[in-house]
Amino acid sequence: MNQNRRSILAAALPSVLTLSLLGAVPAAAQDQWPNKPVRIIVPFSAGGSTDVLARLVGQKLAARWNQAVVIENKGGAGGNVGADLAAKSAPDGYTLLMASGSIAINPSIYKKMPFDTKKDLVPITNVAGGPMLVVVPDSSPAKNLKELIALAKAQPGKLNFGSAGVGSQVHLAGENFANATGVEITHVPYKGEAVAYNDLMAKQIDLMVGNFAAASALLGPGRLRALAVTSKDRTVQLPDVPTVAESGLPGFENTGWFGLFAPAGTPAHVLAKVQKDTAAVMAETETKARLYVQGMTPIANSSAEFAATIDSEMQRWATVVKNRNIRTN
Repeated sequence: MNQNRRSILAAALPSVLTLSLLGAVPAAAQDQWPNKPVRIIVPFSAGGSTDVLARLVGQKLAARWNQAVVIENKGGAGGNVGADLAAKSAPDGYTLLMASGSIAINPSIYKKMPFDTKKDLVPITNVAGGPMLVVVPDSSPAKNLKELIALAKAQPGKLNFGSAGVGSQVHLAGENFANATGVEITHVPYKGEAVAYNDLMAKQIDLMVGNFAAASALLGPGRLRALAVTSKDRTVQLPDVPTVAESGLPGFENTGWFGLFAPAGTPAHVLAKVQKDTAAVMAETETKARLYVQGMTPIANSSAEFAATIDSEMQRWATVVKNRNIRTN
């Protein structure tokens, strides 16, 4: 190669490198997730605890990601409709699912599941959890839990309890309560927790074992009365409400939880980012304060820890389902 040709190539090299780097920018930009709005599917109607938490987390994540986070309510079949939609969505990170404990319950109840909980969905993080409340209409003759149990035993099958749908954690909390007390109460499923509370306040049904966040907001004259809290200890938010254990059922405990999932096949770096950013959101003082009012505690654990929780919950609720002889489809 002569001297002139070497000089020409040397002079051209910076331009070639510059063009190569410029050409790589669009590809690098495509790897930056998220670069468009993210959808979080809530498999229950608006206003319930799952929805409330999803909107809080979505708002915070949107600020971190500088992208819109859209909450989409798809209720039905105890959470199966929305979860199925999420499971069958493109595994690109732009569709997430905020599910409740029903995701670990439904496989024991539904003979034909539209998706496989463990194969079609990836657990990202257990976002938050909290106790539940045994609530009745404020006009109910039952002034405490013992009176409610006595009322139910005097009228086997006559009292109705509402839930967010067959297989929802509100449904199984009610069944767990019936199982522990030996009473026969009739389940009335709704498409969401908030809808069920409306009928409870209207005295169309008799009781619910609902999520603390949604139920506690409806306490008061002419609305709902809390008879007991399902946590191990009393809550600081409602210090005068006794635990179920204090009310004659030693050892009884029933907590609700809510977690984020993604379709199987979602890139690992996206899952890691969602988990990391959600954990950061749950560690914020403002987030903790808002959860505190709702009786919730931040969890934001790892994917592996969350997966272990789901396995444990599946085994636990399979036993309750069998004992209560719960069947559908």
